[in-house]
Amino acid sequence: MSLGPSPVERLARARADLRMGVPVVLSDGVTGLLFVPAEAVSAARMAQMAALGPGLVLAITARRAATLKARVYDTDIARLMVPDGASPAWVHSVADPADDLMVPMKGPFRSARGGDARLHRAAISLTKTARLLPAILSTDLPDAAGFAAENDVTRISLGEVDEALSEASPLAPVVSARLPLEVSEAGRLHVFRPEDGSEEHYAVEIGQPPRDRPVLTRLHSACFTGDLLGSLKCDCGPQLRGALAQMGEEGAGVLLYLNQEGRGIGLANKMRAYSLQDQGFDTVEANHRLGFEDDERDFRIGAAILKRMGFTAARLLTNNPAKVRMLEANGIRVTERVPLKVGHSRHNAHYLATKARKSGHIL
Repeated sequence: MSLGPSPVERLARARADLRMGVPVVLSDGVTGLLFVPAEAVSAARMAQMAALGPGLVLAITARRAATLKARVYDTDIARLMVPDGASPAWVHSVADPADDLMVPMKGPFRSARGGDARLHRAAISLTKTARLLPAILSTDLPDAAGFAAENDVTRISLGEVDEALSEASPLAPVVSARLPLEVSEAGRLHVFRPEDGSEEHYAVEIGQPPRDRPVLTRLHSACFTGDLLGSLKCDCGPQLRGALAQMGEEGAGVLLYLNQEGRGIGLANKMRAYSLQDQGFDTVEANHRLGFEDDERDFRIGAAILKRMGFTAARLLTNNPAKVRMLEANGIRVTERVPLKVGHSRHNAHYLATKARKSGHIL
């Protein structure tokens, strides 16, 4: 029996490395790719990577490429050839849209055409799960295993990444304890931990909802700015408190607090999106300029927690029909969509209008 890390544990190690700017090797058989997140590239690491092979490649999503007017030959990503003499500042400016309006013409870019882009695509996906900008600086490796062993670099396989990203990580209950709340003294907090080492998620249970009937449920994605700071840019805080209050009034319910900040892109990237919104872009446009999709959340997590708690049906507190579809697609029957129309103000009117127009929210 080996004491070394399992594939899931290696992926968790790789995410931690990427967040610190440490390169990771991604392999498919003998050959592989050495990559580092574009936002974490240093001059020293860039020079070391450039010395390894015939050229560096900066891989970005098609969303980011559209903003940069770069050619996309790989459907959902673009592989940009890094010019000779390019600096980390050039890499950062291509990956991060912060100065796009000040420097609108960043090209011209030369995109790779042909060849296999699967490793680059998987590397971007893994970087996303580390809550980093979806852009990676990379170079090819003829002997991935040998290079990783010689340089003490974490190596993961393409199959491991594809399998991990195609399925939600199993959740294990850690602990539950009584938690009297303002809305109900009959409160209980359950903590669930994913096996892949990612963020924990929580279930706030009000009363003792029967498991054989639809439970009043709210899938609430974490919002540090709205839930804790009282931000007026969104309606998240009022929705959180409104949902708990309604459960308290009915005497039973479950609020799932899912750690998927900023529609799944993380707090740092959410603040980047806010900065872009100050430049005149709406929520969806800002996400696209950063290289993300409209919504990167995984609501399979909510369905998994409800099942672990013994529920099979829900009355869902939401204005988002997509949440209804996601729950039902993952084995939770939704008997009723319960509207939650709170928190409207002059500060978030444009934000809410964008949710209705582009994301299908019923407001």
